[in-house]
Amino acid sequence: MTNTEIKIPEMTENFEALLNEQFGDKGLVGSVVKGTIIKVTPDYATVDVGLKSEGRIPLREFGQNAELKVGDQVEVYVDRYEDKDGNIVLSREKARREEAWHDLEKCLNSGERVNGVIFGRVKGGFTVDLNGAIAFLPGSQIDIRPIRDITPLMGIVQPFQILKMDKVRGNIVVSRRVVLEETRAEARAELIDTLKEGSILEGVVKNITDYGAFIDLGGVDGLLHVTDISWKRINHPAEVLSVGQTVKVQVIKFNEDNQRISLGMKQLEADPWQNVAEKYKVGEVYKGKVTNITDYGAFVELEDGIEGLVHVSEMSWTRKNVHPGKIVSTSQEVDVKVLEVDADKRRISLGIKQCTPNPWAAYVEEHPVGSVIEGKIKNITEFGLFVGLSDEIDGMIHLSDISWDKSGEEAVKDYVKGQDIQAKIIDVDVEKERISLGIKQLTENTLATALDGFKKGDVVKATVTGIEEKAVTVEVNGVTASIKKSDLAKDKAGQNPENFKEGDVVEAKVTSVDKKNNKLGLSIKALEIEEEKKALEEYSSNSGNSALGDALGEALKKNA
Repeated sequence: MTNTEIKIPEMTENFEALLNEQFGDKGLVGSVVKGTIIKVTPDYATVDVGLKSEGRIPLREFGQNAELKVGDQVEVYVDRYEDKDGNIVLSREKARREEAWHDLEKCLNSGERVNGVIFGRVKGGFTVDLNGAIAFLPGSQIDIRPIRDITPLMGIVQPFQILKMDKVRGNIVVSRRVVLEETRAEARAELIDTLKEGSILEGVVKNITDYGAFIDLGGVDGLLHVTDISWKRINHPAEVLSVGQTVKVQVIKFNEDNQRISLGMKQLEADPWQNVAEKYKVGEVYKGKVTNITDYGAFVELEDGIEGLVHVSEMSWTRKNVHPGKIVSTSQEVDVKVLEVDADKRRISLGIKQCTPNPWAAYVEEHPVGSVIEGKIKNITEFGLFVGLSDEIDGMIHLSDISWDKSGEEAVKDYVKGQDIQAKIIDVDVEKERISLGIKQLTENTLATALDGFKKGDVVKATVTGIEEKAVTVEVNGVTASIKKSDLAKDKAGQNPENFKEGDVVEAKVTSVDKKNNKLGLSIKALEIEEEKKALEEYSSNSGNSALGDALGEALKKNA
């Protein structure tokens, strides 16, 4: 044991030398080193990094506009020690990526933003080039609000915030939304400080509802109500606005407490209702376009922001009880006459029918009151007959104007719809578009002539011709009259119609003569009271007791 000498240090030194000889150069694999360009060809640059062999790097890895020359110093990444040709495999791209990762890690730790370019789409998001390092941008992190078209954001340098990094897996996740939110918060604070009523701003339509649109003013939203979008009628904001559209607005109202902002677009334009009364004069005819149709009429636009209402009653001379949609249609151009202007209430009343001749006036001019016309019964109602006088005009025969000697309810039964008849025009109201007709006026009123022989207060003899529940029908000199139950006698017992029979002759007093309605009023009771009064007056006169006569007269009045 003592004769054997073991030189451990020498063996260790030889082993280390052997390792360095075999693996020393390979120890640089996966690292970034400095090299010198020793040759440049149209496709490659040969780089010496101080190892046993050189490496070739494609020129495209240096960038499209890179100008390389022999002797330039560059940083490269040692990818592999030797390829099949015995050359070291170098990469400029991977070197740049390593540099980028190093810089990005610093930005992640410090919270600093980084610049990048969105260049591609992947499942769930987009790819971003961060100066050589590829990052993932989730779809939810691209903007504060959903974006339909990302094309305008691609290919441009813009700031991002790094959310997380995993170098082992090569993962980088970034956010554009975080940057926008921070910028938005700063802009919001600045905007709120300077905001005041009357301010004119630019904003982007963020959302559209039935009642208006929300406008992003850059950190704060304002409401643009549908009535403040335009001076003209707008049924829905989507008619003139779209999400993402840039608009100019004015601050109408700003509540500092709840930071609610009311905006307007029409306020940036001149009010078309100024001097409207001078521009659209009553009685003048103008052209307009139908913009909206309702149950009660149609709105007609005379110019942008100026609309008037044509009430259904002012749409046609002859088409009554017809929905306005059956007379005009939306977007139709029409002639209208101005009927009334109320600039304070922003109302203009228009008429369409006034732009055409009034057929009622024309008809009456040709057929004045007293004219006899022929027509066809178009309708029979509970109050009379409607007769067609022309294609557009009807006249009405009231029940009371059908017959002289029959009641209207009885007389109307003699007529049917579609029957041709003659009638006389007895009254005309062009303004109310009414023509009154009469059939009975075609013949002489014999009853009126017969009534000429009667006057109020006359005592007549009448023959009972009919017994009814509440009256007795009688005839006097060819005139039929009705005595009501209460007029049959002074006392209650005598007021029963059953006390009479057909053929009885009674005396009665004429209480009224109505030649217009051919009615004769009779009363047996009134005659009895008058006769009693005369008898008492005569008795009083004969007895010489005037006080007794007065007392009896008062008693008669009470009984009457």
